[in-house]
Amino acid sequence: MEKLRVRFIRLSDVQEVVPYSASHIWRLEQAGEFPRRVHLGANRVAWVEAEVSAWTSSKLQERDR
Repeated sequence: MEKLRVRFIRLSDVQEVVPYSASHIWRLEQAGEFPRRVHLGANRVAWVEAEVSAWTSSKLQERDR
């Protein structure tokens, strides 16, 4: 059985890829238009890198249609 490898990235890493403010990312999440954050602890959240990459890829596909 193959182990699933998940890489979590912080908000600062997300913002290097997606030039949005933290509040705009939150609004997109609430609207179901951006990958949801994962709560890792009381004061720590992160995003799954593969989900953010898939989201950026979908935006490129939309552009190219």
